Amino acid sequence: MSTTCTALIVPARLVDPVRIEPLDTGLETLRRVVGGDVDSVRRGDWDVYFNSVGKLSNLPWNLRASQLMHECGLDLADVVRGTAVFLGHTERGGAAELPRHLARRAAALFDIPLAA
Repeated sequence: MSTTCTALIVPARLVDPVRIEPLDTGLETLRRVVGGDVDSVRRGDWDVYFNSVGKLSNLPWNLRASQLMHECGLDLADVVRGTAVFLGHTERGGAAELPRHLARRAAALFDIPLAA
């Protein structure tokens, strides 16, 4: 089941802007955004989604996503390759709105406006 939630989208290419926007959280949409099959890591009240074979496919390392994860206590070195999508999750594991604390941290790190 897909739903629309506020997500943080962090492209690997530094020339592409980091953005906070509504996103259909269905698997097909996540695949389109990350450019292939999806893997995820859960930390506290948020998840990060990324291309599951990004390293094997030689996608660029996502420095900004790695920096944000590090700031939030998660060190995965260069696991996230290509575009990363950050979302919250429900108690049952479904997608939920991006947690406000993560949105604030991303806004401060990447100088982006918070979603209205």
